[in-house]
Amino acid sequence: GEVYFCGKKRQGLISDEEISGLRIGLVFQSAALFDSLTVRENVGFILYEHSNVSHERIAKLVTDSLEAVGLKGVEDRLPSELSGGMKKRVALARAIISDDSHNATEPEVVMYDEPTAGLDPIASTVVEDLIRSVHMKGSDAVGKPGKIASYIVVTHQHSTIRRAVDRLLFLHEGQVVWQGMTHEFDTSINPIVRQ
Repeated sequence: GEVYFCGKKRQGLISDEEISGLRIGLVFQSAALFDSLTVRENVGFILYEHSNVSHERIAKLVTDSLEAVGLKGVEDRLPSELSGGMKKRVALARAIISDDSHNATEPEVVMYDEPTAGLDPIASTVVEDLIRSVHMKGSDAVGKPGKIASYIVVTHQHSTIRRAVDRLLFLHEGQVVWQGMTHEFDTSINPIVRQ
């Protein structure tokens, strides 16, 4: 297939110049947190490494992002001290962190790779609802409008499909075999989808 972002076809490796204009947040299946860094350092990583924002301001932004995903008082913990669901929420906080005075750091799109894999049903529901809330135009967990309009979720979980997305593409053997609105999924006559 082909990948287009912001109207441009993307092929092969992306140069540093091209990537500086791309604002994509990623939430990996395994959370992909740095084991030797605290939650604060993990969530604020992009700002610590690629901005001139003061450390005090980053600490405040980290706290705000963590609160937006329902976590408080975990900034000084290491990933090994967190449950699986907490790690997923920390990864989500890292993907959505931004400094309002530096809009270039705010992602335009967030991509989720199996965001609920390995979680129990309750933790899955929390993560699914958080995905929805940080993208809503209404209110997120801290009462501010969701900032990120677009997101892509790769999943095989029915609950994630039903709770977190509006439109879906069903892939089979590398091909799109069905696409439509989530509420149309149950009425599809496509035999692969029905299976």
